[in-house]
Amino acid sequence: MTTRPVPEALLSHLRRARDLADKHYASPLDLDELARAAGVSRYHFLRCFAATYGRTPAAYLAERRIERAQDLLRATNVTVTEACMMVGYSSLGSFSAKFRQLVGMSPSEYQAKYATEGVPHIPGCYVFMHGLSDRKPSNFGEAPASDGR
Repeated sequence: MTTRPVPEALLSHLRRARDLADKHYASPLDLDELARAAGVSRYHFLRCFAATYGRTPAAYLAERRIERAQDLLRATNVTVTEACMMVGYSSLGSFSAKFRQLVGMSPSEYQAKYATEGVPHIPGCYVFMHGLSDRKPSNFGEAPASDGR
């Protein structure tokens, strides 16, 4: 089965949805929300996103979450469970299975591999404080406020 090329005018809308996934990867994003960000129906969005980026939106979001978890496990002293929750998973089992599928080893093995390098890790308390201090409450599902112009 061949896929039709994605209209060029739709690419900026797909990027908007991809950027939403990149920025809010730890939030519980679903297909409807991403499609709404792109301004198209969920099924059209799913087909066009997969045709453009070579993976479904769910696979893309999972990859972003696992990449961020790798960063956390490599550079901080947060636990695997904390990293799991910080990147948007609510199930440690699902997180570990996806991590192993994408990385080739468990999160604990990955963390242990980088613990022996002798590089000091960022204390988890700093990660938690920074994550809370630099963000405004999210309203990414709402329409932008009108500024009267």
